[in-house]
Amino acid sequence: MKKTAFHASILLIAFAMFACKQKPAEPQRTVKQYSIDQFYKNKSIYGGQFNADESKLLICSNESGIYNLYEINLDNGTKQQITDSRVESIFPVDYVPGTDQIIYSADKGGNEISHLYLLSPDSTVVDLTPGEKEKASFAGWNKDKTAMYYLSNKRDPRFFDLYKMKIGDWKPEMIYQNNDGLEIDGISWDEKYLALTQNITTSETKLFLVGLKNGQRTEISQPDFPGIYAASGFSKDGSSFFYRTDADSEFMYLVKYNLADGSREPVYQTNWDVVFSYNSENEKYRVIGVNEDARNKIIVLDNATGQEVAFPDIPDGNILGVSISDNEDMMRLSVGTSKAPTNIYVYNFETKDLKKLTNSLNPDINPDDLVSAEVVRFNSFDSLKIPAIFYKPVNASADNKVPALIWVHGGPGGQSRTGYFALIQYLVNHDYAILAVNNRGSSGYGKTFYKMDDQNHGDKDLMDCIYGKKYLQRLDFIDPEKIGIIGGSYGGYMTMAAMTFHPDEFKVGVDLFGVTNWLRTLKSIPPYWESFRKALYAEMGDPFTADSVRLYNISPLFHADQIKNPVMVLQGKNDPRVLQVESDEIVNAMKQNNVPVEYVVFPDEGHGFRKKENEITGYGKILTFLDTYLKGSDENSAEVKQ
Repeated sequence: MKKTAFHASILLIAFAMFACKQKPAEPQRTVKQYSIDQFYKNKSIYGGQFNADESKLLICSNESGIYNLYEINLDNGTKQQITDSRVESIFPVDYVPGTDQIIYSADKGGNEISHLYLLSPDSTVVDLTPGEKEKASFAGWNKDKTAMYYLSNKRDPRFFDLYKMKIGDWKPEMIYQNNDGLEIDGISWDEKYLALTQNITTSETKLFLVGLKNGQRTEISQPDFPGIYAASGFSKDGSSFFYRTDADSEFMYLVKYNLADGSREPVYQTNWDVVFSYNSENEKYRVIGVNEDARNKIIVLDNATGQEVAFPDIPDGNILGVSISDNEDMMRLSVGTSKAPTNIYVYNFETKDLKKLTNSLNPDINPDDLVSAEVVRFNSFDSLKIPAIFYKPVNASADNKVPALIWVHGGPGGQSRTGYFALIQYLVNHDYAILAVNNRGSSGYGKTFYKMDDQNHGDKDLMDCIYGKKYLQRLDFIDPEKIGIIGGSYGGYMTMAAMTFHPDEFKVGVDLFGVTNWLRTLKSIPPYWESFRKALYAEMGDPFTADSVRLYNISPLFHADQIKNPVMVLQGKNDPRVLQVESDEIVNAMKQNNVPVEYVVFPDEGHGFRKKENEITGYGKILTFLDTYLKGSDENSAEVKQ
């Protein structure tokens, strides 16, 4: 479900070509095929916060089977596990300033009701936000590093208030009661102002500054220039506020707002979206992240000179995030490629030394047996150019045609990017080509493209996926009769919509926790989405109005009798976004119509999978399903046509 810009991957640009214009075929070589267990012996690594004396980094990794906390010694690169959770994944927030204590976040079984916990060096853990239904998130440290800000909905499950806890006593103090239900997007260093965002639609927001002492509200967004406005922090001297907007542009750019006189000046603008920006601790550097054609580009500016700071290129590398140490002499980089999971690097600004601290790819896997993602474009039914990420099996050729899958991202409004995803590499390694379509309505390609699916879901955006299939059929190394569709969340909806409303297009469908009944889903969104609910309804339709007719018509559940080709469904029992009943009902409907269907429910997962054992089970079953009903569809044609 789109709340966007979720949580961003990436590459070089190449335009879609007909088979007659393909590059000359490369000599085939032997490629080893790896098991799902081998792919999930890779490590997924996140985070990378510096400790007080900047001798260690705090990260999390799932090498234990679920996410736990680890510390990396920056001197010798050794890694030490510091939590040993066996049930719930743990994600790092930060070190408590001046101490070895750690703040981390965790929920229960993927239910998204996250709490903040304090972990002491003696392994004592304290739940700082213990309300049974309280959802809390970290909002930063104050200027002198004596207190923590956080957001919590314990007062009203619909709205997030801003609280402050002093380090040491850890007692909550409400500093802003959010009665209007706007989103709190930052507090100034002098605690004079809050940044508040109001969601109008998924492509329009309003941005305000409110005085914490007098309650005076100033609109930063400009009524004559509607669009997205997003806060990007305050200067430490209290003179400036930064925000990103696409109000008078096709793409998001960074603006500086003068708090004294209300004047504005652009700080950074390019022909792609600026997706984040912030200053380092003492404001020596400004970090800017750009979503450049499905690949992250990180710019670091020297604030004194305005010049860009150069640091080494990382081939095929998607810099997912950076963190600059408090003394501003080191930078942590989280780097992923399409052929390997995220790794942690540290860069020294003075010596220009780039040091790799982790090796996340299973050493049993030869990266040369995996494939690099390629950005391509193809024409849809109305000649609109649709971007996509393409993965071609190494040994695919005109003499060795392979089956293929259309991959559909979540959202609506998400984006497929060129980073690493084990399931994609696993399927490609087993000779399935994958085209990850960024259909109209996807983010990253300008606001016009982004709005093209509004109140038109399951129609033109789905046709983009069908024309992605037609693009694949023109490639001489693809078996044109063996093409399926797969997707998660909104992509799961698109998968089921394709199988329902275009039942002859795709030989199989794989639905990962996808919406099948929009009326129920839109009526049952979690209460803490209240600030976003009206914007979501503006894009999708309001289920409590006449829009319900269209929502009924585009919901696969109510038309399941049209499905005729095999489907696989994966679902988390604790999913708060797409309830298990959605999948239960569509599966039962298909079974009643004698459609081959495989259904896998995970009792300890939510909207997506965090535990390796579940990924191994679920994703391994996907390959078996595809081998049976797609790759082997000639032999199973009688069963397919039941």
